Amino acid sequence: MEERDPILERREKEAQAARERTMRNVMIGLAAVALVLAGVLGYMMYQKSQLVKDLELEKQDLTEQMVALQQDYATLSSDYDNINSQLDTSRAEVAELIERIKQTDATNRAKMRQYEKELGTLRTIMRGYIVQIDSLNTLNHKLTADAAAARREAAESRRANEELTQQVESLSGRVAAGSVIKARGIRLEAYNASGKVTDRSSRVVRLLTSLSLVENDLAPRGPVRVYIRVMDPDGIILTNSVQTSFTCGGETLVASASREVDYEGSEVELGIYLNDIETFVKGIYSVEVYTEQARLGSADLNLR
Repeated sequence: MEERDPILERREKEAQAARERTMRNVMIGLAAVALVLAGVLGYMMYQKSQLVKDLELEKQDLTEQMVALQQDYATLSSDYDNINSQLDTSRAEVAELIERIKQTDATNRAKMRQYEKELGTLRTIMRGYIVQIDSLNTLNHKLTADAAAARREAAESRRANEELTQQVESLSGRVAAGSVIKARGIRLEAYNASGKVTDRSSRVVRLLTSLSLVENDLAPRGPVRVYIRVMDPDGIILTNSVQTSFTCGGETLVASASREVDYEGSEVELGIYLNDIETFVKGIYSVEVYTEQARLGSADLNLR
């Protein structure tokens, strides 16, 4: 049997030992790398889990804000049909947005940012409604107060005019009484857009006051301006953009319309139109006719 060289055998053992050490070092290195990768992966999964939780919380917060806005819209109310219609539209938009948020995944950040912008827009719109409703309520209170004041003024004017008429009628002397121009046949009629007489309030576009200045040889000759004061069923004087005023018996009165005619002592027929009134309501309208010298009379018109 051939004997092995001790030196060669030792070298082989040393080489074998070196290979085993190298293998152990490689295994240790791989294990360390695997451990690091496992740690990184675990951290990333943790971060992702936290991000998802944060996004879910953001979605929940956004949903709660939308529900709160929905409740705010529910408390808004108005006495105006136009605003109520707009409110109904906005309420529907809020309800639809809440459903879209619920059906959207919290990780869809682009959609969530879009919903946040829509929430801000709806909040701005709601603030606009609040300002508009407050302004209209304030205006309504003012108009109510103005209407009450106008009714009082109309009542006072009627009483003052009646007193003035009584004073004129009680004047002694043929010259003083006879010099006042008088009228007869005072009528108040309503016309539709076709120029036909109507008593339907919804079809009225203008009012016509017709009368005749009676013959009077003692009355002054020359131009005479005749004024009309038309009052609606609430006693409010109707006026348009050409509103004017006049003085009669020392009192300044608002006129609905007027017309100047040439009076030479003979009877003069005339008509005075009142145009550009926005709406007419049902009820009894009245007209009072004046010159600057006297109240000539009145007439009523019932619109249904």
